[in-house]
Amino acid sequence: MAGPDNAPGWAPVAFAPRKPPAAPVAANGQTVGLVSLGCPKNLVDSEVMLGQLRAQGYEIAADAKAADVIVVNTCAFIDRAKQESIDTILEMAREKESGRARRLVVTGCLSQRYDAELRREIPEIDATLGTGQVADIVRAVSGEATVTDADALPQWVYDHTAPRTLSTPSYMAYVKISEGCDYTCSFCIIPTLRGKHRSRRQDDIVAEARALAARGVKELVLVAQDSTRYGLDLGIRDGLAPLLRALGQVEGVEWIRVMYAYPATMSDAILDAIATEDKVVKYIDIPLQHASESVLKRMKRPTGKGNLLGLVQKMRERVPGVAVRTSFIVGFPGETEADFQELLEFVEAGQFDNVGVFTFSDEEGTTSFDLDGRVSPAVKEARRRKVMALQKRIATRRNKRRVGERALVLVEGPHPDSDLLLKGRLASQAPEIDGAVMITDTGDRALAPGDLVACEITKAHPYDLEVRVV
Repeated sequence: MAGPDNAPGWAPVAFAPRKPPAAPVAANGQTVGLVSLGCPKNLVDSEVMLGQLRAQGYEIAADAKAADVIVVNTCAFIDRAKQESIDTILEMAREKESGRARRLVVTGCLSQRYDAELRREIPEIDATLGTGQVADIVRAVSGEATVTDADALPQWVYDHTAPRTLSTPSYMAYVKISEGCDYTCSFCIIPTLRGKHRSRRQDDIVAEARALAARGVKELVLVAQDSTRYGLDLGIRDGLAPLLRALGQVEGVEWIRVMYAYPATMSDAILDAIATEDKVVKYIDIPLQHASESVLKRMKRPTGKGNLLGLVQKMRERVPGVAVRTSFIVGFPGETEADFQELLEFVEAGQFDNVGVFTFSDEEGTTSFDLDGRVSPAVKEARRRKVMALQKRIATRRNKRRVGERALVLVEGPHPDSDLLLKGRLASQAPEIDGAVMITDTGDRALAPGDLVACEITKAHPYDLEVRVV
């Protein structure tokens, strides 16, 4: 059973609504297809756009190539994401020549960053929207809005009244609690793409959570560019802690998961909320990026190696049984072999449950773009492989120690390897980016996606586990 070696991925998502109602009369007789690229935060924007289109009478096509209007919601975080976005736009542009499509709209991070260049180089594009113009999607699709100043500084963030067409499985949904970022990490383009950090109100998020629970959602995955900074712009220190406690009171929700925590704002109050709220899973996703003091300084990260080691230890002390996921960047300008060895030692000392490793992506517009000490692509890739090989050994050892343990499993449906088996996740496994479990014995119980069942872990793999229902 293979496991992931990176996170997040950039696979395109073509939208097929969960349980489509009777098809509405399409606005102007048109259907819309959307391809969403990038992270779950971008996926939420895509769902809001489709919700707005459906509310205006547009019919949503599961296959974008079968639609009259195609929307591509792009990612531009690193080179790989940009290339996939461009390839997808070009593929959909060809549909205007040989297929059904008559209009092409490009939205999201790539148009936020390269609006003029996209319009110049790909004339098939009829309209562009930046990350702060999600609310203008109906105008763009209808043809009312063509020139929209897509690179304007983003200010928008959705609220619970915005209609959403959920594309995730019926039992889970992503909830964006804030938008943007105030940090100035030298490698990161996010503040340029998404603007300054701005939080949604707690009551607004809780209202959305209640609406999602009423639709059958059992797992809420909270996402943001910086989730632990939530509420600070509203004058609320450690605002994530009371938010978690409020969400824990929402009936119908069983699991609440926090993604994208920033180490500098991971406070005792937040850790205590994770530890004591029953519905908040004991799982922390906290990208640490590196362990060498010199590399962290060049990255403009506010925490050094010593602080990070202490933070990992504190998380485990205050949240017993917590699963810790992190990610690192290798090949950052100036990273020496000695720096890399420090990272390897840190990974060994940290004994993380899940690790993603990225090779440094040189992004114009960031301060790291002008740094010297470039590391060759071959060396960057070799270092990535070394970290992942080490983490594979660590994960294998940790998983083997769990054999015989009992834990709740969230059933996801048939296993891709066999219709006779079921696939699921533990609370320690986030959707898409971590490993999973194979349910090999259901004990003659009829299980459905979204069920939470007690299981015994019977076999360990490097990333995945096998379980039986007890």
